[in-house]
Amino acid sequence: MKKYLLLIAMLFASIGAMQAQDIFDPDEDDEEEDEIEMTEDEVMVVDQEGNEEMIDFPEAMTYDLDSLLNMYMSKAYLSQDEDCRTADENPAYDREAYIDRLRRIPAIMELPYNDVVQKFIDRYAGRLRHSVSYMLGASNFYMPIFEEALDAYGLPLELRYLPVIESALNPKAVSRVGATGLWQFMLVTGKQYGLEVTTLVDERRDPVKSSYAAARYLRDLYKIFGDWSLVIAAYNCGPGNISKAIHRAQTAAKDSTVNVKDYWHIYPYLPRETRGYVPAFIAANYIMTYYSAHNICALRTKLPATTDTVVVNRNVHLAQIAAVLDLDIEMLRSLNPQYRRDIVPGLTKPSAIKLAMNDVTRFIDNQDSICNYNASELLSRRDEVAVNEEVLTFTTYKKAKKGRKATVKRKGRRATTRRATARKATTRKATARKTTARKKTTARKARAKRKGRRR
Repeated sequence: MKKYLLLIAMLFASIGAMQAQDIFDPDEDDEEEDEIEMTEDEVMVVDQEGNEEMIDFPEAMTYDLDSLLNMYMSKAYLSQDEDCRTADENPAYDREAYIDRLRRIPAIMELPYNDVVQKFIDRYAGRLRHSVSYMLGASNFYMPIFEEALDAYGLPLELRYLPVIESALNPKAVSRVGATGLWQFMLVTGKQYGLEVTTLVDERRDPVKSSYAAARYLRDLYKIFGDWSLVIAAYNCGPGNISKAIHRAQTAAKDSTVNVKDYWHIYPYLPRETRGYVPAFIAANYIMTYYSAHNICALRTKLPATTDTVVVNRNVHLAQIAAVLDLDIEMLRSLNPQYRRDIVPGLTKPSAIKLAMNDVTRFIDNQDSICNYNASELLSRRDEVAVNEEVLTFTTYKKAKKGRKATVKRKGRRATTRRATARKATTRKATARKTTARKKTTARKARAKRKGRRR
């Protein structure tokens, strides 16, 4: 008993010591708390009243660089620029330099400077500088596609940098909530804007189709809000959340003349990630324009040969094309990221396959060989199957089934017979016992009568 009391006393003593340490060493506790709260996905900013708050980085700003560099396009067409002689360090500039550079970017959209924007510029120019090198190289593949789609709908070309913060220019990127592709379309929104999503095809991954869908979506958002900063915020969290933030800001406004339809005015009422979304967009425009001022070198690009498309009316597996035309299947997957399982469903509807220009004519000349190559294994879904209708098997099964039923019935009858026999035996024994008892009683009475006569 004394041992248990001693252990309890030591436990309370240790708890008291820890509490005392928390009281007398608050700085140490704050340091540990900062280490827990300051994660890689968050940044601390200070508002106008001096209050500190945490906002989230867009998910693409947290991607691992190795995952980007392992994509086929990166390995095949991007390499270090051997002519780059700049030091791998980020020089410091005063705020006036950032303000002036943002002002010089040819844009119709507002690209203002503040401390929040500075945090995101520092992130790109510092921790993410090698990811910026990758994105500068990859932009040679995608920027012309983005610009063509935006220009087709008369939208500001500055919006071409939205995929930088959405997906880090990875066409196969999938967010935590399921948004997919360069423009990170959710499934419902993608289908609303004509992007097909099936088991075999996900056009959210198609750079061309998703870019035109994104341009239409951005155009529709501008019709609602009439302000490009609000459009970008709505692209991130949805127009419903922006409308609610505007309503809350309007309710809280003391001055009725204040324009509440302003991103920086409704900033406190936005979701955490959206608070960092427009600053990240401004920072992306800055870093993709002034990367050389921060000693960032773009990866050297070896653009693939000019590409073209062929349309097929039959199901084709990318492995069939790779085998017959002696091509790298990773290259085919990179050029056709919308085909989720390497199957081009031409039977469903005419489907396009993007190939290098030199391979288009080879595909046309060898199309039958390609479609027939190892089709039974690569395209294993059967069009028609035969049902096994052997009468013998079916009859035997029925007979066996009847036999089992007969056996069960016989077993039941036997059990019933045994129970009946047992009941009869019991009855006979009881009757015999009663007969014996009656005989004994009659005999006793007869003996008694004889004794009475003798007397």
